[in-house]
Amino acid sequence: MTMNPNSRKYRTIWISDTHLGSRGCKAEFLLDFLQHNHAEHIYLVGDIVDGWALRKRWFWDAFHDQILHLLFERAQRGVHVTYVSGNHDEFLRPFIHHQITAINLEDEVVHTTADGRKFLVLHGDQFDGVMQFARWLAKLGDWAYERLLMLNTVYNRWRKWLGYPYWSVSAYLKHKTKSAVNFISAFEETLAKEAKKRKLDGVICGHIHHAEIREIDGILYCNDGDWVESCTALVEDWDGSLQIVQWAGVAVAADGRDKSSLAEPEPVAA
Repeated sequence: MTMNPNSRKYRTIWISDTHLGSRGCKAEFLLDFLQHNHAEHIYLVGDIVDGWALRKRWFWDAFHDQILHLLFERAQRGVHVTYVSGNHDEFLRPFIHHQITAINLEDEVVHTTADGRKFLVLHGDQFDGVMQFARWLAKLGDWAYERLLMLNTVYNRWRKWLGYPYWSVSAYLKHKTKSAVNFISAFEETLAKEAKKRKLDGVICGHIHHAEIREIDGILYCNDGDWVESCTALVEDWDGSLQIVQWAGVAVAADGRDKSSLAEPEPVAA
């Protein structure tokens, strides 16, 4: 497999919450990211295929096919691809510890970075009280979230027509709403406590669609974000350092430059 000369290669890449099969998935952005970024190990940290959305209405375009084909091809060529299931793809949980075309299915794993740190890798829905004790409320929230993403799509078409970059309405509202901020904070602290209980150095998760790297009580909490709002991934460089890469705005660039040149990692490292 020939690499694009503008591609970057990392030791590890984590992506989650792509929601393939839903209209909110930014599949074109995700495909562009995967074509320009390579790694020895790729973790798919849950909600990759959106079973909830597909049960309601079937949506699957050529970009979705290309993404799965690319991942299967890399796995067959020796890239370690691990699929950690989430709540939207919980249909895979009965098959943990099995393989699908060289992709390993797991519920959670421990990843060791190049500098020797150990991180718990899981989707995170197991520590979401709403998911565990009020699934009907989670389904209602998912319905409302889909409507907000539809508004987000229309709004960004208008912004693109005016020459403005991609901007997530839903992410902005989430970060400005006190109850949402409190939920995110509680979720992060709960995951950090779990990693500390297991005597690990950190935790890497998804689920809440909020990319973040921060230290909580001596534990490094990392969330790789999502591909319906922020279009973010977590990457590990060859020295073990971790960074969030934001790919939003890349696929809507209209000035003729190579897309890969617009996607440098955020200056957030650990």
